[in-house]
Amino acid sequence: MEKLKNALQLIKLGEALKRELRHSWLSDGRRESVAEHTWRVALMAMALESSLPKKVDSEKMLKMIIIHDLVEAYATDIPAFATMNNAEAKQLKMENEIRAIEKIRDLMGGRTGQLFYDLWFEFEHKATYEAKVANALDKLEAQIQHNEADIETWLPIEFEMLFMLDKHTDFEPVLTAFKNLIVEEGICKLENAGIEVNQVKPSTYM
Repeated sequence: MEKLKNALQLIKLGEALKRELRHSWLSDGRRESVAEHTWRVALMAMALESSLPKKVDSEKMLKMIIIHDLVEAYATDIPAFATMNNAEAKQLKMENEIRAIEKIRDLMGGRTGQLFYDLWFEFEHKATYEAKVANALDKLEAQIQHNEADIETWLPIEFEMLFMLDKHTDFEPVLTAFKNLIVEEGICKLENAGIEVNQVKPSTYM
């Protein structure tokens, strides 16, 4: 009975991800929740698995995707650009998320709690092929959502970030090809808004 009570507590914790909003907007102008983002990353994994040249442990990869943002129920969602050039902010984010996954591990206890903990770190460290794919899809889904949103919701830094996805996909040509499709859509969005693409590309990209 205690395990069931703990599972119920975890499920209730997951409700926080329905309320935690990301720095992303939907095509209808509503802000996206963390739960919605996580769901579509899982959908992407299922859709792209058969295109990957290596066999993946799909069960583990989906579990990793479902678990990786759960820490934000405690630590909140921090946009990538908020820590991109700030080592102190990046370190604080990591410390808060580690404390969060420790709380989740302790809540579930036993092998289940340890599994959550191990999968979260596997994702963070990109320790396996599954973790690298999951991490790449996480970043690509965010860009897809930006492409679907009104260009007015983009910050100037997000114009540049469109061209910074390579580091997440360059280990796998299939994901690089998929990334290129997403970047092409983003470029069209910028051009349609009258934004000069060459002026917003990072210098390292040119």
